[in-house]
Amino acid sequence: MPPKEESSKVTRRSTRSSASVTVENSEPIESHTPTIDDLTFGEESITIDAVLSNFPGRRSQIFDFIRLMGPLDCPTLPIMIYGGASTGKTSVVLQVLRHLNRPFVYSSCRTCYNPRILFESILNQLLLHRKCSLNGYSSAKRCDKPSDFVNLLREALSSVIKTLESTSGTSRSDKPDEKPMGKMVYLILDNVDLIRDWDKGTIILQFLFSLYTVLKMPQLGIILISGLPPDVYYSNMGYTDPIPLYFPEYSEEDLRQIFLRNQPNRKLYSAFLDVVLKPFCRVTRRVEELSTTFSLLFRKFCEPLDDLGISPNEDMKRRLYSHLKPLIAHCLNEIFRVSSHPHDGETRGERRQKASYSSENREELEILDFHMSTSAKFLLLSAFLASRNPATLDASTFDSTGGMDNRKRKRKASEKSMEKKEIAEQEAVMKGPGSFPLERLLAIFQCIASVGDSSFGEEDEEEENTTGYDKENNNLMSDILLQVSSLCDANFLIKSGSCPLEGSIRYRSMVSEDLAQKVAKSLSFPLSKYLYRR
Repeated sequence: MPPKEESSKVTRRSTRSSASVTVENSEPIESHTPTIDDLTFGEESITIDAVLSNFPGRRSQIFDFIRLMGPLDCPTLPIMIYGGASTGKTSVVLQVLRHLNRPFVYSSCRTCYNPRILFESILNQLLLHRKCSLNGYSSAKRCDKPSDFVNLLREALSSVIKTLESTSGTSRSDKPDEKPMGKMVYLILDNVDLIRDWDKGTIILQFLFSLYTVLKMPQLGIILISGLPPDVYYSNMGYTDPIPLYFPEYSEEDLRQIFLRNQPNRKLYSAFLDVVLKPFCRVTRRVEELSTTFSLLFRKFCEPLDDLGISPNEDMKRRLYSHLKPLIAHCLNEIFRVSSHPHDGETRGERRQKASYSSENREELEILDFHMSTSAKFLLLSAFLASRNPATLDASTFDSTGGMDNRKRKRKASEKSMEKKEIAEQEAVMKGPGSFPLERLLAIFQCIASVGDSSFGEEDEEEENTTGYDKENNNLMSDILLQVSSLCDANFLIKSGSCPLEGSIRYRSMVSEDLAQKVAKSLSFPLSKYLYRR
């Protein structure tokens, strides 16, 4: 493409950095008049081999997505792409659409953080409207209500479809081998799981899921991208359920292929990955986190080398590993640690330096080093109590008196009973925390969360659903179950198999008593009052 054409063409897709698309000029040119070509990437379509090489480990998902979209102008049901963070969901979708040269509208619920901004973003793209100083950076249409959005969306889609039909028989470029655009428009909604945190987010989700059924326009394809599975959203409201497509976490071999791409010396970098990839994969498999850490470690790995183009032998690999080894444990801890907000203007390094002086600042050690919601903290404590306390004592422990009253149990212990107690404590330590079913965890959570709400005082009454548990309405129970899953992902809880008699999954708390005490102190919760001591 000549340089003149590159400068005159404006690409709308510069807002998506992970789309693997190089955009030379990200500033909008106000004199440019948007055309129907702006609904595509505005660049040459790429081959399927290029898409596959850009995303190692996603061959199956790429072909499944192409199959679900179908041939040109083929109506398709809504599709939901879901999976964990940094699994290539959005990038694969955008690159496949670039390969197929299909017109699409992309809006992320992370930047479009309320319904009005989301609705207007979609309409602006369909109406080929770009905010600039000439129009006062205003939207083409103001839209606040879902009912208004349906009418405006139908009008905008009808106009775009007519334009596509009129240009379908003519060539839009000088290149005869360019793929046709077709007569369909795809609506891509990214990060739809964030809508659950919006005001009236449940209603907006139900509206978006029923949009395909309400519009009844086969020329519209809807693609939803979510970090949560489809079961979280389904509520049997009568709308057409989207077709799910799961993006699993990258395997260790997939990550190796990803990091080996575009490396000038693949043998040297492969030797580096032999050292760092396996231990870091046990902590995280998010590509952006690993990429940031690996870039620093690789520079340290190459410090003893004068020539970066060398192919290392076994002896050199051992020397390079010994040079890098002292940093690996430190970087593993840095990746695992979740930073908290600074207190009183202090930086994280200053707080850590103060915490190191335990004799002078004892209380600083008791501050949590990570951020966690109130309901997740209560779930963490509930799991800790369920693993440490016998299930037979739940009724007496969580009674109306608010836990066990240790004062009633004070008796002069004999030497023999003390010896039995020590043996029992040693056996408990060797045995480790016990397992418990989900029903017991939720029952304990309900009890201690209600105690925690009442202990916060009147100043916390302004916050709605402090613990995430509504005593009058159980609609938020799905949020609690999601947080249980999050605690499992963070290794605070582990699944210890299913009980053959109960037929349900059992969990086990992996939290130490010191950490549980810190969490309880942050909630002003009397954990020792509920903890059974043998």
